[in-house]
Amino acid sequence: MSVPLKVTRIDHACQLIEFGEIRVLTDPWFTQTANYYPGEPTHLTVAELGRVDAVVISHEHYDHCDLDSLVAGGFDLDTPLIGPGTVASIARSKGFRDVRVIEAWEATSVGDLTVTATPGQHGVHEVTFVIQAHGRTVFFGGDSLRVPELDLIPQRFGHIDLALLPTNGLCVRPLNLEQSVMNAEQAAGLTAVLKPTLAVPHHYAFHSGRLGDQIITKTDRDPRHYADAVARIAPEIDVRIVLPGIEVTVP
Repeated sequence: MSVPLKVTRIDHACQLIEFGEIRVLTDPWFTQTANYYPGEPTHLTVAELGRVDAVVISHEHYDHCDLDSLVAGGFDLDTPLIGPGTVASIARSKGFRDVRVIEAWEATSVGDLTVTATPGQHGVHEVTFVIQAHGRTVFFGGDSLRVPELDLIPQRFGHIDLALLPTNGLCVRPLNLEQSVMNAEQAAGLTAVLKPTLAVPHHYAFHSGRLGDQIITKTDRDPRHYADAVARIAPEIDVRIVLPGIEVTVP
């Protein structure tokens, strides 16, 4: 029997996913620095999070792996932290005591929760995740590019209840506009393959400041481009653009 599935965006790719009583935090980001601006209000502080049963982290970039803020905010360092080896080494250095290393197609369990790493590609080593509990399945795309292996997810995992996908198509100006995040059209194409009950875009409001946006990054900050693309190629899929702090229940 499936349980209620809820998701609350905190900011960027930081989400609180709830499978009934099981609470999972993704890609934590609670602070900002020069050249790293969420571009939207952060919904919760670390102290306001409450109990978290597991943390999943796709890669080590600061805006997805803000472990200093967790430590400073009094986060329980016995909470299982799950991610690739590049994340694990940082987490252990920060004092996390239950660090689980999984790479693409490997899985780990925390009670009734199962987290499987799926392929990803970014400027650094990255994985994406399929997160499952009590008959509900979530795909979390971090800020990966679209890679062909992700098309295998429905075959391997069956129906996807919720897909959380990046959409800003971030390009790095000093690297000849090399792309490192899927854009709206690419995310929509993956959505059409995954066929989730609900799709929620994330990783679009981020910016690098006025100067950084001109000389470091180029991004698409409008999630409506993704929603429009899905409506065009897979109109049967429900897309919801969700502001930080809004709790969404997945049918």
